Parts: sequence; C-alpha cells; structure tokens
Amino acid sequence: MTKVLFAAAEAAPFYKTGGLGDVSLALPRALRAAKTTIRVVIPYYEALFPEKYRDQVKDLLHFTVQVGDKAQYCGIKTLELDGLTYYLIDNQEYFGREDLYGYWDDGERFAFFQMAICEMLERVDYIPDVLHLNDWHTAFIPVLLKEKYYWIKAYRHIKTVLTIHNMQFQGIYDPIILDSLFKIGWQTFNEEGIAFYGQVNFLKAGINFADAVNTVSPTYAQEIQTPQFGERLDGVLRANQGKLSGIMNGIDMKLYDPATDAALTATYTAKDLAPKALDKAALQTAVGLPEADVPVLGVVSRLTTQKGMDLLLDALDDFLKAQPAQVVILGTGDPALEHAFEIYQLAYPDQVAAQIKFDVKLAQQIYAGSDIFLMPSAFEPSGLSQMMAMRYGTLPLVHLVGGLKDTVVPYNEYTGAGTGFGFDDYTPTVLRKIMTMAVNLYAQDPAAWRQLQQQAMLPDFGWAKSAKKYQQVYQTIMS
Repeated sequence: MTKVLFAAAEAAPFYKTGGLGDVSLALPRALRAAKTTIRVVIPYYEALFPEKYRDQVKDLLHFTVQVGDKAQYCGIKTLELDGLTYYLIDNQEYFGREDLYGYWDDGERFAFFQMAICEMLERVDYIPDVLHLNDWHTAFIPVLLKEKYYWIKAYRHIKTVLTIHNMQFQGIYDPIILDSLFKIGWQTFNEEGIAFYGQVNFLKAGINFADAVNTVSPTYAQEIQTPQFGERLDGVLRANQGKLSGIMNGIDMKLYDPATDAALTATYTAKDLAPKALDKAALQTAVGLPEADVPVLGVVSRLTTQKGMDLLLDALDDFLKAQPAQVVILGTGDPALEHAFEIYQLAYPDQVAAQIKFDVKLAQQIYAGSDIFLMPSAFEPSGLSQMMAMRYGTLPLVHLVGGLKDTVVPYNEYTGAGTGFGFDDYTPTVLRKIMTMAVNLYAQDPAAWRQLQQQAMLPDFGWAKSAKKYQQVYQTIMS
C-alpha cells in the first residue's frame, strides 16, 4: 500500500486562508477512504490553533534544525483527528505569530519548515513512498532531497508530487539564501533549475525537480502554460508538460447538502425546491433587505481584483438602475473594494447588502437563499463556491476560466441545457448583459429556471473521483 506524507502550510479545521486549507483537509480524508496510507504535516501556529483541539495535541519529540548558522529548535507534535495522523512542526520564533503569512522573513520561516519536514522523517519512523507537496511553502523539498539530504539512504526512493493551487504565489528570494539558510551549493542556480531573473524561485524549483506536478483543474493546467495565466513561469511549465496534469478539486457532498444543512431555515431537495423560498426570505431578513420576490444575487468571496470584484463594481450601477434585483455580498479583502460595496449599500439600501466580514453560517445561508451566485473571477485555479452554490440549486454566473469552465455548463436557451451562466469577454458590459439575461429568465420562465436548478444539483463534485486520480499519479511516478 502506498505511503504518503501530505505537506502544506495550512489545513482546515485548524487554520485556512483559502482553497489550500480546504484541500488539505478534504483530500487526505478522501485518500484515506480510498485505502491510501496517508499522514499530514503542517506548521504549529500556536496563537491560531483552535482551543477545542489543544488538549488532543501531544509532544512527540524535538531536535534542532540548522538554518544557516543558527541551530533552531524544532518540536514535533502530533494529534489524531477523524482517523488521520497530523504532525505539527513547532518553533515559536517562526510560527508563534498572529497571521499565517505576510512577514518579511517568510522565506526563512518556510525554509525552516521544509528542512524540518525532511529531518523529521526518520525520527518519526514514517518514510513515505510519496511526499505530496503544496504550493511554494513546500516546493523546495525536491531540491533539498537531491542536494542536501542525498546521503540519507532511506530517502532515495521517495517520490515527490507538487500541487499548485495558485500561480501568483511563488516564493521568490535573493539567492544568498542558498548559503545563508539552506547551506547548499549553487549548482542548481540556473535557468533549468531554480534561478528566476536573478532570484531563487521556490515554485519554479518544485516544478523542475518534482517527479509530478499538478494543479487543481484541467483547464487551469492548460491556462498556466500561456503568458496570460503563467505568471512568468509559462515557459517552465511548457518544458515540464509531460509531468503536468490538472485534477479538479471537490467539495464535501455531505457537508454541503440542502436536505440536511442545519444552518438553513428550511431544507429541500432537487425534487422539492419549494422550501428554498423560505431560505431566501430568511436571508433577506438577516441582511436587512426587503422580503420581496425579486432575484437575489449572492457573493461569498475575498474582495479582490483576482475574484473580479472590481469588474462587478463597474457593472453594478447600471444593472441596479435597470433591474428589480437584490445583491448580497459577504467577504473581506481590499479596503478600497470593501468601501466601494459599502457605498453601494448606502446608495441602494433596498437592493444591496454589503456584509464586510467572515461568517460561515451566513455563507451557507447565501448559498441556499440566493437565486444566482456571482463568480466573475479574472482567473480561478479551481473554485469551490460555484460547486457549493450548484449543490443548493443556486445558479452560478461565472467567468469561463479555470475550474469555473470545468464545472459550470452555460445555459443554452434553445435546448434548456446547462447548470448556470457563463461569459468569456472580461468586460463590465458583458457581465452586466449576462446578469440581465439571468434575472430575466428567472422572472419570465419559472419552469426553465426550475429545470436549470435541478440540473445544477445533479453533478457529483465529491472528492472520491479526484482521490482516484491522485492515486494514479502516485502509481505512475512510483513505477
């Protein structure tokens, strides 16, 4: 049986900032259910670690990791949760902070983390067949295995898989770190290795040195090989396309189930959608909008340009003037975008509710209580929200990129086929046109709308299919 160690900088339910945290919870669970032997290693961010899990954490061992000229304490803690073993790497100088990322010394923090992972394997007596790495925080490990820890005989059979969750984040640092942090030579500092415009690029290192590379949707795997989406690594990805694949992320089909969701005012199924109207009324009341039979467009998102929130703002004014519709926005992000949505709420108090916060229960209520779910992302490696919305019979309206293109079938007005609405041309005019088309269909053809809802609720977005594809990647590189 394949032994896997899944390494990431974050994992729900302990801490997450986005899709990486969700995947680091769901994928190991799905792989375990598919009979893969798997354990997870993450940093121990003590200040952020949930109180309810603290009494389950046990001290396993400790040692020192040489970070340049500094011998740094490394504690290995462990806990068992839902049948999974987690290793927590403890160093309060690096991880005892109020946030996961965004510090001047992130390069050193995650250099330590990666060396600690390598140096703990023999000590915890878990040497995997496959090290499954995620994003730049762990992407330098394939280089370390070849250049720093090559002398450890037990490590020589370890294969590495790198999953890229977002090309924008790469871990780019001055090449002095090769000596000042890793204590390795410069033999890999070239264009075919880790060099990137005179700097060291952790993500590029992983792409070039890992045995397999994948990203989180088939379309994004193609997109990142182009200059538009490749973030200056498109050439590197094209050179490595033989080991590059796209595997769609999934969602927890049991957790996101309108038939059983305790956060909802009323539960419902694809066969009986009538109670969904009660969830809509409850949502309108919860966010201070009039309880009216008008289409409700929901947003649950980071408020950033990547998520297309600037595009939505540019389209919103003319749309609201012309349409008897309501828009509910939940999220935080760019302060300028937050403020702009609050201004819209003041200008259109009966049509716009801007909830500038993070609220898990309200998010569920938006998925269930909205009629349309807006995801006009500039790019979207995978996207989870569109799948969650479809599960609740809320039709996604998306920019057809990345995972959005892979999961949403645009409505065909001639055949009635589709699971949502989509657009290609990334302009406010086109977005407004598609929003208008959607709300007109809602108002003018209830039967077609109900059919679309039922079609949207049919796909199985569970993790089991994706887990099998990851298992195939593991088997390929091991053979």
